[in-house]
This record gives sequence, C-alpha cells and structure tokens, in this order.
Amino acid sequence: MAATTVQQRASVQGDWAPTVLRHARVSLALPPGPLAASELLAATALAVRERAVERLLDTEERYVKADAKRLYYLSLEFLVGRSLENNLQNLGALEAAREALGEIGGDLETVLAAEHDAALGNGGLGRLAACFLDSLASLDMPGFGYGIHYEYGLFRQEIDNGCQREKPDNWLAYGSPWEIERPGEACQVPIYGHLEHEQDTEGNYTPLWLGWKVLIGVPYDFPIVGYGGRTVNALRLFAARASEDFDMEIFNDGDYLRAVQQKLESETVSKVLYPSDAVAAGRELRLVQEYFLVACAVRDMVRRFERRPHADFADFADQVAIQLNDTHPTLAVLELLRLLLDEKGMSWDDAWKIVCATCGYTNHTLMPEALERWPVPLLERVLPRHLQLLYEVNKRFLAVVAARWPGDTDRLRRMSIIEESEPKQARMAYLAIVGSHSVNGVAAMHSELVKTALVPDFHALWPEKFNNKTNGVTPRRWLLTANPGLAGLLDEAVGEGWAADLEKLRPLEALADDPGFQASFAAVKHKNKERLARLISASARVTVDPSSQFDIQVKRIHEYKRQLLNALHIAHQYLALVEDGVTPPVPKTYVFAGKAAPGYWAAKQIIWLINSLADVVNRDPLARDWLRVAFVPDYRVSLAEIIIPAGDLSEQISTAGTEASGTSNMKFAMNGALTIGTLDGANVEIREEIGPENIFIFGLTVEEIAAQKASGSYHPADYYQRDPALRRVLDALRGDRFSPGFPGRFDWIRRSLVEGGDTYFHLADFAAYRAAQEQAGREYRDPTLWRRKTILNVARTGKLSSDRTIREYADDIWNLRSIPG
Repeated sequence: MAATTVQQRASVQGDWAPTVLRHARVSLALPPGPLAASELLAATALAVRERAVERLLDTEERYVKADAKRLYYLSLEFLVGRSLENNLQNLGALEAAREALGEIGGDLETVLAAEHDAALGNGGLGRLAACFLDSLASLDMPGFGYGIHYEYGLFRQEIDNGCQREKPDNWLAYGSPWEIERPGEACQVPIYGHLEHEQDTEGNYTPLWLGWKVLIGVPYDFPIVGYGGRTVNALRLFAARASEDFDMEIFNDGDYLRAVQQKLESETVSKVLYPSDAVAAGRELRLVQEYFLVACAVRDMVRRFERRPHADFADFADQVAIQLNDTHPTLAVLELLRLLLDEKGMSWDDAWKIVCATCGYTNHTLMPEALERWPVPLLERVLPRHLQLLYEVNKRFLAVVAARWPGDTDRLRRMSIIEESEPKQARMAYLAIVGSHSVNGVAAMHSELVKTALVPDFHALWPEKFNNKTNGVTPRRWLLTANPGLAGLLDEAVGEGWAADLEKLRPLEALADDPGFQASFAAVKHKNKERLARLISASARVTVDPSSQFDIQVKRIHEYKRQLLNALHIAHQYLALVEDGVTPPVPKTYVFAGKAAPGYWAAKQIIWLINSLADVVNRDPLARDWLRVAFVPDYRVSLAEIIIPAGDLSEQISTAGTEASGTSNMKFAMNGALTIGTLDGANVEIREEIGPENIFIFGLTVEEIAAQKASGSYHPADYYQRDPALRRVLDALRGDRFSPGFPGRFDWIRRSLVEGGDTYFHLADFAAYRAAQEQAGREYRDPTLWRRKTILNVARTGKLSSDRTIREYADDIWNLRSIPG
C-alpha cells in the first residue's frame, strides 16, 4: 500500500507539459497537433485537478486520523469566479504551468482568459463565502461549503441602448473540469405530502409525514486548494434529479409524457440561482430550492458523522458546526431537528439542545424588508412536518419570553417567529436566532445595529449570543493573483510571506515617503489602469485616459448603495464645466459596474441614467479632456480582478446604517485605492486601520439619520431650494439634457427625491459628497501626497484579510482547530 501511494504521488508531481498532453489525449480524446485555447484550458485544468484531488484525499485522511471537528458553511451563493489561476497560484505552480504551456505552443494568459466564471452567486454574499473557503483551506481547517449546483447563474447582463437586458448565463454549457460527481452519495429529499396524527404503542403522539414526493440531490465536489497546497477542502454542490422510482410509477401507469414532465419539474430546483419571487410559482420554487439545499446538507453531514467509530449523537455538536450564511439556509434548524426526532428517535429536549449548540447564524442586512419571511400556507403545503415543528419551537420560545417579561403581550407579538399577519408569515431571521448559539454581524457598526435597532428584544433576552465578525477578503485572490505587478513589488519590499499573513505588509509604512518606491508603486498602478482602459474600450466602447483619476463604483445596483448620488455629482461636474467653465480639480474617469435585480425597476432606471449621462458627457467636445463615464457590463469576479487593481478612488457611499459591511471597500484599499465613503459598514474599521487622514469620509452619520427619521425633520425640498448646484442638476432631469429627444424620462428621480421623501438621503449628503470629491481631486494633483496615502492603505490592510475573520469564527463560534499537513 505504501509503495502504491509513493508511485501515485510521484506521478502527480511529474512534469506539467507531459501531464497536460496526457489529459489532452486520454481525458479529452484529442489527436496530436495544435490545441485551441479552450482545449488547453480543459487539459491544464485536469492536470491541476489531478494534483488537487490527490491532496484532497490526503487532507481527508488527515482529518479522519485526527477525529477533527468539521465546519459546514451553508450558503445559497458561492461566487468563486475562475479557478485555474487561483489553484495554480495556491499550489505554487503558476510559473511552472506558464513554462509548460510555452513548451507545447500555448500561452498561459490566453488559456486563463478562456475559462468562464462559475455562475454560482450574485454579489458580496457569495464572494464572501468563496473567500472564507479559501481561508479555511489555507489555514488547514476542516471547513466545507454546501451549496446548489446551479445550471444557470443569476443572469448575463447586456446593455442595449443604455438599458439592462438579462440573458441566460448557462455557464455549465462549457463544461467544468473542476467538478467531481458523487452519485454514490446522493441524498433523498422529501417535499409536499401531508401529516397523519398517530400514537405509538405507549400512547405517545407520533406524527407521520406521508405522501411526499422525492427529489434526489446528487453532489458535485469542487476542490478548494489552500495557499501552499498542503490542504485541499471541498465545496459540495447538489444538483436536483428526479426520483427514478417516482417517475417509473407514473411511467408504468402508461403516461410517458407525464413521467418526463415530472422529471423536468424536479430538476428545475437546481436550474437557476434566485428564481423570481414576484409570482407564486417562483416563490414556491425558491422555498423548495432553499429546503433542497439544507435537506441535502444535513443528510450529508449526518452521514459523515455516523461514519466515525462509535458515533454518538450526544457528541454531535462537538464534532459538527453549521454556519448559516444569512437567512436562506435557516430551514437547516428545522431539518436537523426533524432528523433527530423522527429518524434518530431523540427526545425534544435532547434534539433541540444539539440543534442550538450546532448552528450559528450570520446576519447580512439591517433592512427589515430584506429579512426573509415565508407565508405559512406555503410552508404548510411544501413542508407540513417542518411547519408543525416550527409552531412547537415558537410555542416553547414564547414561553421563555413570557417567563422573562410576564404580561408583556406586545413583546410576545414582536418576538414571535410567526407573524400574525394575513396570511401569517414565518420570520426566518427570528428562527435562525432562536435556533443558534451564536448570532453575528459582519462589521462592528453593523453588529451593534443588529443588537440595538434590528432585533433589540432578542439581544435583551440573550446578550451572550450576539457578537461581531468583521468580514475580510482573501489576499491570495484579490492581491497576489489579481494584481501580480503589485504583488511582485511587495515581495521585493517585505518578502513573500505577506500572502499568508497580511500583517507582514506593515513595514511598507517606512517606504511610504521613499521616492523610488513611490515611483515603482505608481508605475504598477498605471499599468493596471492601461489594462482596464483596454477592457473599457472593448466592452463599453469608451476611450479613457489612464493618466486621469479612475473613480470606480462596482457593486450590485441598489438605491441604498447610492450609485444615483454618484451620477448626480457627475451631472453637476458636467454642467459646471459646460455652463460655467469650471473644470474639475483633475481629469476624471468614472467607472460603474453592477447588476440590477430583474424586477427592480428603480435600479434598472439608474443604470439607464448612468448610460444616458455617459452618452451625453462622452460626446461633448467641451468635456473631452476632463470627464469620461463608462458602465462596464456583466460585472463578475473575473472583471473585478481587472477593475479593482486599477482604482484610484473607491466609491463606498451607501447611506449610513444600510450597508452591513461591504467587501469591495477592502479589495480596493488592499490594491492601493483611496476610499471616498460614509461612516457605514466596514468603512468605519477601514478608517480606524488606515488613519482618518488617508480616507475621504463625508455625510450624515447613523445617529444623525436615525434622529431625523424619528423626528420627521428631514425635508428634501429644503435642500433642493437652498442649493443652486443641486437644483440645477435635478431640474435638468425634468427636461432632456441627459435624455436627448425624450424630455422627462428621468423626472421620476427628481420627484422621488424632492417630493417622495428621499429614503436614502441623497440630497442631504450631496453637498458633503461634492466637497469630499473636491478634496480627493486636489490631493490627486499632488502625486507625492497621493502615493504616500495609497501605500499606507496597502500597508495597513492586515485586518481586512479573511484569514483573520476565519480565525475569529473558529475560536469564538465553531471551536475549530487547524489540522496541518
């Protein structure tokens, strides 16, 4: 056995070029001769997978030998992007692969560009999950992701006459060399059916869930290679398949077409990320999708637990940790409870104790309307047993509340997991809090607001449950891989260890005023800006000057993220330039990217406004030397890796108290961009780390906004009347200045802001934002000052690493330890 293992390892460590060619012939059945980029991509990825799988198996053997506790991270999104370059980088094989491809007539950069992003997420939530998996593996911790094997991502965004058009994103049509199908570990998932109320032989109530349909969850494992290649964990994604037994029953009744239709309906569950919940069928599909994920995940982790010698469920929480990434996987609380009660025969008290000790909940939103609720009638139809359990959980929970606050019926109403509306709604965030031993926010300010504003009653009941875990991003993806020029410069300056310990960048502070280092730093930034300029030209058909200040806002399009405030300021600068002859402090290139949810009318209109504004500004010869505006379509991880390293000014301008954390703010700072932003989310901690003199903070604070909302003292029309510059911009939206030939197209924006209450305080912050932009422009004119500040930003981003975040989760919530190889 030992000899076989040595031989296997020897073959895995062999030369790259022969391994790539072997996979081209044996795995892809390609004849000898020149290979296309897509063929080289597949063959190279399979060569990398070969090495990754060997280490995946070694890692699992290590975990089993150590009887290690395991963390299972449940998330509807894992926005992993492209995998080849990241895996090569983490294996330490990037240059070896470059040389090998050169030997066989290929080019690594061309091959890397041929890979399609894995469309398994939407935005920050999914990208955070991907960063966490990278850090878990890099820290040698037994942490695994559970998600859905979507056939279609959210959507592919195209811009047609300035408007967003959604196209299917069938990323799997190109095939994925990374996925490892595990049909032998498929899970059965019951849904629908009804309850029958029975008693056992001793007279105990024993409900029976009968008549359910069955889905099959087939797992696909994606290797997650840790930095240094010692540890390879897995992201396990489940694809929905129809039950063969169920389909054959229909088939045997002679209805072949109905059997086929049932199969197609079953497999719809994993067809697309976030089906629209605007109609009843879409809402039901989304609920089924969430349950499918947690049912597969819980079944799979229990099965793994039971493989341990002498497995005893009394030890379950000592061996298993479940982290719920937002409310989407909250049904895991009920599913684990159901399995322990119905299949393992445990008592309620024992089962509930295990559930609470196992589960932790991460909250990602401060907006009550964004917290998931499910109509009780829908739950009753789809998951009758789980609804019954939910009512029992709620009854026992409210008894605890009543004992703590006797006679406080209003508090009982506020805290009930079941909202007494019409129809009744199940509050999933409340269930997550009740069913977990830990509830955390994702930035210091956010976590405090969760306790004081979002769920203060729950914090009053269980203050010990609540804690903060400020988000982070992986420096391997977002600096080492995305910005190789800067990474090389950092290696020369502080050594190569920073990618595994971002605090090792601190010595850069001593070089912040060094003219030679400043020049080298600026040269790297300029090269990155030239690369982005080429992308903008190709994708947005806009020519931009890399020597201008690149002002970038990339994130999901939403009113609270205030892309609109950015656009209003651009309109102000343009009108001041062409009507008053007032030039900006420096030539500016404004870059936007991001997707609007298909049903979010206002967000799609904001995209239209940005593109209309770009069309007007970019065509005007008076603005040519001063302003450029570009909207880069179809924002995704691979585009972010080009856009973020090129940023000079990072727009993080959400209304204070609305952004939970943000992660693009961290990525930009890590790559030497200065932040212009409000005191919101992780901006607060970034400011503390890099120093208030190295960030441009503006706008109302959380406390000031809360006070104005409480007193009703915010009157947007007053700002409109008092500020001539603001009034000119809003009045321009009435006509056709930014919509030639279509007067009033964007007047809804003026009405919404001036007359409709301006929910997100755009007008209140406009003047302060304008002043902060002026300051950023003036400082950019002083290259020595600007370079000093950007270098200090990079030097002081140690806290922003997801490695730090994962260590805090592991120590404070999961009780997880490293199992080094």
